[in-house]
Amino acid sequence: MRLALSIGFLSAVADRFGFWKTELSAWGSWTNFLEYTQLINPWIPDTLIALIGSIATIAEIVFAICLILGFKTELVAKLSGILLLIFAVSITLSTGVKGALDYSVFTASAAAFALSLFKEKHLELDTIFIKKED
Repeated sequence: MRLALSIGFLSAVADRFGFWKTELSAWGSWTNFLEYTQLINPWIPDTLIALIGSIATIAEIVFAICLILGFKTELVAKLSGILLLIFAVSITLSTGVKGALDYSVFTASAAAFALSLFKEKHLELDTIFIKKED
């Protein structure tokens, strides 16, 4: 689940920077991504859209790296769930629920929250910092 969420985040970031072929892209460029960010956040002033888009992008990169490494997994998974839920609600309120369902954002959010509840650790950097009870 860590890897699936991470790949989803990194794929979306790659799309924003034009790393996917045009026919595979949702946005294809940073400008298009910011236009979409404005579309799904009409209540946010235009002057703050670039900041919101940048914060979301940085968060997705950091969350993806932390999840891949298994660093602070429970916390990062919860934060990922919150970020994805905000995205899903924004899409739903601005363009309708179909977009959020088509992009499986509610599902990804639920998966992130579920991941935050996993107690058993596998191939995680966190296991180095957890003291083993004998």
